[in-house]
Amino acid sequence: MSAAADASGNGPGAARVSLSPPGGLLDVLGVAAVVLDAQGRITLWSPQAEELFGWTAEEALGRHAAKLMVAEEDVALVIELFARVMSGGGSWAGVFPVRHKDGRTKPVEFRNMRLLDEHGGFFALMVAADQAVLGSVERDVALSTRLVAQSPIGFAVVDTDLRYVLVNPALERINGLPAEQVIGLGVREAMPFLDAGAIEAAMREVLTSGEPLLNVHTVGRTPADPGTDHAWSGSFYRLEDGAGRVLGVAVTVVDVTDRLRAANEAAGARRRLAVIADASVRIGTTLDLERTARELADLVVPELADVAAVDVLDAALGGRPSTEVPSGPATFRALAVTAAHPGEALGAADPVGELARYEADRLVTRCVTTGRPILVARVGEQDLRHIARDPDAAAQLARAGLHSYLAVPLIARGEVLGALDLKRTHNPLPFDEDDLALAVELAGRAAVSIDNARWYQSERGAALALQRHLLPQVPPRLAGLEIAYRYQPAQATQEVGGDWFDAIPGEADTSVLVIGDVMGSGIKAAAAMGQLRTAARTLADLALDPSQVMRHLDRITEGLGESMATCLYAVHDPRRARCRLCNAGHLPPVLVPRHGSPRLIDLPTGAPLGVGGVPFEARDLGLTTGDLLVLYTDGLVETRDQPIDARLDLLLQLLDDPLRSLDDTCGRLLGALRRPDDHDDVALLVARVLPHPSGTPSGPPG
Repeated sequence: MSAAADASGNGPGAARVSLSPPGGLLDVLGVAAVVLDAQGRITLWSPQAEELFGWTAEEALGRHAAKLMVAEEDVALVIELFARVMSGGGSWAGVFPVRHKDGRTKPVEFRNMRLLDEHGGFFALMVAADQAVLGSVERDVALSTRLVAQSPIGFAVVDTDLRYVLVNPALERINGLPAEQVIGLGVREAMPFLDAGAIEAAMREVLTSGEPLLNVHTVGRTPADPGTDHAWSGSFYRLEDGAGRVLGVAVTVVDVTDRLRAANEAAGARRRLAVIADASVRIGTTLDLERTARELADLVVPELADVAAVDVLDAALGGRPSTEVPSGPATFRALAVTAAHPGEALGAADPVGELARYEADRLVTRCVTTGRPILVARVGEQDLRHIARDPDAAAQLARAGLHSYLAVPLIARGEVLGALDLKRTHNPLPFDEDDLALAVELAGRAAVSIDNARWYQSERGAALALQRHLLPQVPPRLAGLEIAYRYQPAQATQEVGGDWFDAIPGEADTSVLVIGDVMGSGIKAAAAMGQLRTAARTLADLALDPSQVMRHLDRITEGLGESMATCLYAVHDPRRARCRLCNAGHLPPVLVPRHGSPRLIDLPTGAPLGVGGVPFEARDLGLTTGDLLVLYTDGLVETRDQPIDARLDLLLQLLDDPLRSLDDTCGRLLGALRRPDDHDDVALLVARVLPHPSGTPSGPPG
């Protein structure tokens, strides 16, 4: 055998000879080959013939084929057909019943043709296969061909080198490439517009493992629709023949763009509902105007925007309701600014707390003057001039990458209060109608909270102004006493106005110290407090016993309608070194002796003023020079999370130095006991006993 014909691959011609592995279809068909001489006797018998007909070669060779393989009644027909083939009448093909060795008759598909040897002799070649097996294969092939060709699902087959060997029409339409342009190419060559690396990796994994990969998603653009992103779901299966030889990978492709879009829209709807639900919890937690605005800005960043600003019309902060639509330029006060990323976009925003005047052509001005949202999906260079406050801010926004803008009015009870200003710099998607709907919903909810906050703030300002006007402004000069006092309003807007105190010079060097707390809040409580303070000052001039004063104040409080109040009334007599006190439902005062430990003064508590008809009892307390008397309202010591006894103990611990200045004492108590979010106002009055100028003894009478 020559080197060129050496099929072993081991000879000198191995470099030029390469045999592909056999296909498996012939093995599936089990094709039998039989050669007959001119008389119809069997001269060659293949192993497949033995398997198909049951006769061994020894049993079949030399015997007449017709008499061996067909029924007696069919012998004449077979001989006739054989003679036609041998006479040169052409080949013969068809299905014929053949007798198996075991006696069964089975239909067999035949192909018969005449052969000519080198000596001019004639032979017949008979190729046969089981008709049932052949029919099954034919049906499978026909079905597969039709399915592949007519399937709406994209289908492709690649060989073990990942080169396309089949592409169906559906995949041609999906990719926008004809099959003849793709066949023979690898994935990277055929489809460079997709993530070919990931697709090839998936194919190799399937080739290696044999495990299918299902629903692998890919996103991209193809020549079929180059201007639109599409999403596809691909599945990969390894192909094997009947003998288990790996043939390649089959790929199915389904365009799931609409399904993915619907899923994204559903997810977006769920996200928007979650944000709205979150807004009901996070916005309006207090009646503080700035905090409410900050809660809104913090909620929408980064969920809806990269930068958010809440700007309120300065006119709306005046507390005057107006249903007139503003026109012309508008003056805003920035209440909150939040950014997902620090940078120039944040620097271009109006600083919180400052006023900014915008002309009528600015988008935020148009938003509040029309009461309608303004959406600029894609911001151009000209748009920047109408968004930013000045050219420098416009340049900052351009450098920050501002590409989409949305302004939504804040409308509550028919009044435009301001605008929610939203910008996108890092989020690549432009604002759309869904974003607009969400922003409008959030702005509407927040506007009501902002409106409530501004009205309470207005009421708080009025109540606080009235409160401060009615309280002492300059400490009076009292005989035998040095005093200091403090008033701190509640941080919660609606709880201002009830606490009061006074220090009143009396006759014969006596002094009256009074502190109280009108139950309730706001302007009504402040007004009631003013009436009680005026009544107490009037009664102090009458030099009545504190218990009598309390009875009069009780009747006056009854006349104020539903008002009630606690009160502590004390008369200090420096000549006798004595203080006489009466309590109407108030917390006990503290005595800090010059020598000794602070203690709560034990007094009959009494009922609050306004209960009516309840007796009040006064008691005497001896005082010496240097002693401190501390009067306070419940806002100093009461909290929602600690027992009152623990807070009173802390109060006593803080009063550890009777020689500390009174101003420092007030500052120490307020700094340690007050919290930034306390919901009650507090009044504090501290008095130190001084030596009496007459030279009378500084201690209590013996």
